Parts: sequence; C-alpha cells; structure tokens
Amino acid sequence: MVGPLGDIVVLDLSRALAGPHAAQMLGDLGALVIKVEHPDGGDESRGWGPPFVGPDHDISTYFLAANRNKQSITVDMKTPEGKELIERLVRQSDVLVENFRSGVLDRLGFPVERLHELNPRLVVLSITGFGHDGPEGGRPGYDQIAQGEAGLMSLTGPSPDEPYRVGASVADLLAGIHGAYGVAAALYEREHTGRGRVVRTSLLAAVTGVHSYHGTAWTVGGTVPHASGNHHASITPYGAFRCADGMLQIAAANDGQWRKVAALLGIDPDRPEYATNRARRAHRDRLVAEMESALAAHDRGHWLARLGEAGVPAGAIRTLDEVYAWPQTRSQGLVVEVEHPVLGRIELPGPPLRFDDPGGPAGPGGPGGPSGREEGTGEKPVHTAPPALGQDTESVLAWLEERER
Repeated sequence: MVGPLGDIVVLDLSRALAGPHAAQMLGDLGALVIKVEHPDGGDESRGWGPPFVGPDHDISTYFLAANRNKQSITVDMKTPEGKELIERLVRQSDVLVENFRSGVLDRLGFPVERLHELNPRLVVLSITGFGHDGPEGGRPGYDQIAQGEAGLMSLTGPSPDEPYRVGASVADLLAGIHGAYGVAAALYEREHTGRGRVVRTSLLAAVTGVHSYHGTAWTVGGTVPHASGNHHASITPYGAFRCADGMLQIAAANDGQWRKVAALLGIDPDRPEYATNRARRAHRDRLVAEMESALAAHDRGHWLARLGEAGVPAGAIRTLDEVYAWPQTRSQGLVVEVEHPVLGRIELPGPPLRFDDPGGPAGPGGPGGPSGREEGTGEKPVHTAPPALGQDTESVLAWLEERER
C-alpha cells in the first residue's frame, strides 16, 4: 500500500481544523482515514466561507484544505446505533483522533479507559484548546484566541502597540502537525510494547512550542520580545526592504553575507555601527534607511539577480496565485491533482513531505481507503479528494464487516 503508514487505520472523530489537519497528514502518509461526521451538516467547516464553489456554491474551500485522502461516514454518536458502530470501528482502528472539549468524549461513553478496553493497541490523539487539565483546561479554544493567549500576536505586527494575528491559522495547523508527530512516535513505541497510549497536545502547547529564541529571550535573558514588523528581532539586515518597484527580502545572517550586501549597495561594512551584528541591530533603523536609499535606484528584478549572483539569500514576496504557479513549488509535489465527485479535476495544496522510493521517483505519501487504495510499486502516489458528506458510508461498512470476519 502506498506510503509508510499504509497498514494503519485512523478513525477521525475531529472537526474544524487542528484534528482534521493531523488526520490528513496521516492520510498523506498512506493511512486509511475514516472521517466520522454527524448526519446533520457534518464537520462545521463545511459551512465556513467564502469562497464556496460548485454548481450550487455550497462546497467550502476551507473544508477542502484539511480533508484530502479521507473517507466520510455519517454517524450520530449520541444514539445506541451510533455508539455501537463507533465501538466496532475502534476495534479495527490503530489511531483515534479527537478534538472535543475536555470531557465531551467521556460523556459520549468513550473515555480513554473504555477505548483501551475495546482495543488495547489503540493510539488516541487528543487535541484541546488549552490542555486537558490545569486551571483553564476546559476552556474552548479557536486559533486566533490561542494566538493571543500564547503570545504569538505580541510578536507579530508593525509595532508593539499593534498586535496582529498571523494570516494563516498557525495554532490549529501546528497543533495538527505536533499531533501527527506524536502519533508516529506512539505507533513506533507500540511495536515494542504492544499497547497504545494517549497523545495529548493543544493550541496553547503548539504555539508555545515554537516560541524558540523568543522564549529564551525571556526565560534566560529576562527580556520580553515584542513585534518588530518585517525585520528580524535579532539579526540585521534581515527583513523586507523597499526598492524602485516594491519590496524584496534580504537575509544577511552572518558577517560574510553582510559584506556582500554592503558591497552591492555601496555601504562601508566596517563602519563601527555596522561592523558586527550586535552593532547593526542597535542601529537598525539607520541601516534600513541607508539600504533602501541605495535599493531605490533599481527594481526588484535587478536586485534579486545581483543578490543571487553574490550568494546572498534574497527573495520576492509572492501572492498565493504566484506561489502555486511557481515551477519550484510544483517541482516539490506541493500541488496535487484530485478527482472531486462534484467539482471534477481540481488542484489542492500538497503534502510537505517526500519519501525516496527505491522502486521509483521521490514522492509524497499516498492515500488509502476501503475504496481505491493502490499498491505501492514505485508509481507516483494518487491522492483522493476531500469527500462529500457520508459518501463512503456503505463502502466503509462493507470493509468493516470484512475485517470483522
């Protein structure tokens, strides 16, 4: 089966973004992902937009972003019949993904103890807003709330007085990434212990987990970092600069690269205020103004070519349409084609991982499911479109009966 997780079954009880993103990552790696949705409307992200697409303008592009390589079945988990079906699926699954608020799964009749009674080998991924315990563990959490509470907004924006949310839903997406990473570790451990375990993460944990040098600036250095616009907090020159026809980015991360930039722009790199990174950081506003004065003489194309020839990291600031048209993006498998039951052939953002296959070219993980898995024979992986609500109920039930036999 295509992908390193080709023999893994994932029961996806999650909705919105963090949990579905984690399950989608596992699906990208070849796992069979069975997405459980309520019959009345399904995952709430099916209603999030605009934009909506399709003949009736009722298909959410938001939902399409987090649910490729999955099968959809409809189950009302509050009914006896629904609970029985979930029990059967748990027995046949390797991983269960959920992002309910703390205690909800318990009230539905599926506390962790019950899940492991049904299947001791089950790995459970639980994603919450602020953690499953602690003084505020029960709080509901959405991405922007977590970005603010976890300090990310204080680091983002033009100045400390204007905190901005990051444009992408990074708290949700990072929680999904951390969750999938934890699941992979738990599956590896299970090979040695024979037992599954619970993997927990949260939007709070995911954002705090990427504070990196901003975190140590406070925990070790005693300095509270603040937003610094489009320039790096610790490295200068490293940021966005205006030239004759707009902006470009230059990242001189060491003194050697700085000297190359200075030579191109006619700036003396040995002036005391510019000779070291510490000095340049202390005089950043003056340096940025001097660089932009020199950059104003030519357009972005000119400077990007010259910086490239000099070996200085530099780049354009692309819009998303430019990113997806860029040959480099496409060469990395970051755009995939799928056949949608309503929309026909569409393109989706592709998985960020690629694996070398001894039997063929490097490629991302592939899909899996009770209908349409392809054998891994070195061929390019085939991805499946995000499903219509409940479209796979019959095929999943047939697969389940076969597994139980």
